[in-house]
Amino acid sequence: MTQQLDPTVQEFVNALNDNDQDRFHAILTEDATMSDDGVERNLAQWTGSEIFDSNARMNVDSIGDGGTELVADYTNSRWGSMRTSWRFTVRDGKISRFETGQA
Repeated sequence: MTQQLDPTVQEFVNALNDNDQDRFHAILTEDATMSDDGVERNLAQWTGSEIFDSNARMNVDSIGDGGTELVADYTNSRWGSMRTSWRFTVRDGKISRFETGQA
């Protein structure tokens, strides 16, 4: 990979992979939003079930758009392994929105 992740996005990935909810939520703005496969989701409910309650892991394969987009092999105990795309909006050093879905 020649491009590197935006430092804020890198912290999101690290906190997710470390299953560290405090670090994860600290990197999000208070009004952060998200969507999954184009459907708006409740961020707290989604991250609880899709990340923290199911031991999610993200292995980044490629990076785009200056480090705010990535494609990853995403694995959790709920769905198994799948190829996913992620797009992040970074505001003032925090993530204000992310969109994910199958790649």
